[in-house]
Amino acid sequence: MPESGVRIGVIGGSGLYDMEALTNRETVEVSTPFGEPSAPYVVGDLDGRRVAFLARHGEGHRLMPSELNFRANIFGLKALGVEWILSASAVGSLQERYRPLDIVVPDQLLDRTRGRVGTFFGGGIAAHVGFAHPFCKALSDIVVDAASRAGATAHRGGTYVCMEGPQFSTLAESRLYRSWGMDVIGMTNLQEAKLAREAEICYSTLALVTDYDCWHEGHDDVTVEMVVAILQQNAVAAQRVVREAVARLPVERGCECATALASAIITRPELIPASVKRDLAPILGRYVS
Repeated sequence: MPESGVRIGVIGGSGLYDMEALTNRETVEVSTPFGEPSAPYVVGDLDGRRVAFLARHGEGHRLMPSELNFRANIFGLKALGVEWILSASAVGSLQERYRPLDIVVPDQLLDRTRGRVGTFFGGGIAAHVGFAHPFCKALSDIVVDAASRAGATAHRGGTYVCMEGPQFSTLAESRLYRSWGMDVIGMTNLQEAKLAREAEICYSTLALVTDYDCWHEGHDDVTVEMVVAILQQNAVAAQRVVREAVARLPVERGCECATALASAIITRPELIPASVKRDLAPILGRYVS
């Protein structure tokens, strides 16, 4: 029987706009203190587990990475009861060994975005969560195993460069990231990972390789047409991997993600504005009354 609550969230990126295997679907709209999420959540059953799916870029891919309301997206999943987020996103490869159609499950992030909001806090409350290890190791292990079971070529570890976009890299940028030893490049995962950690949600990503960015000798310059062709194949693989991973959940949450706020809130409780306590109740409720 399906679980009564939603504990697993899936964020689909470029190319992955739906989870076709979801049954008993319902569309759920969640209002948040930060505005509207990218789209209504599609809640359904996936092999006996209740899952909430969100199309990161909205219906019809209307939202660019810089336009995403990351806070609303993650807050909405938290409000639904989500404890694990499986993210899928298209990336360019910065290393020869990561080929188009491969999946990379990174363990580090590098921020090259500008001015994006990546915290729920402020407005009368200060908190500083640990972020040395931005992806949940336990969940990432499950994802790698799921990818192997699904027949995908998966790589464990590596650094995801999160760039601003929406333009692709210049050749100088691509060469610079390679000289730093970076592995893949995308436009969305950093803020999601930060906010998931603040919300005490385990977060991991399937970085779906579409191209070699623009550094690769003999490789044509990246075009939208080229990326879309690979995206369609990646989306099929991603759905298989997500399904395999969901079958392994839930698991005991002994990771740092589950208690990230326990020692992170610095503001004295009596000084936190009542409106902030109310708005952030799904996140703060276990620590601040």
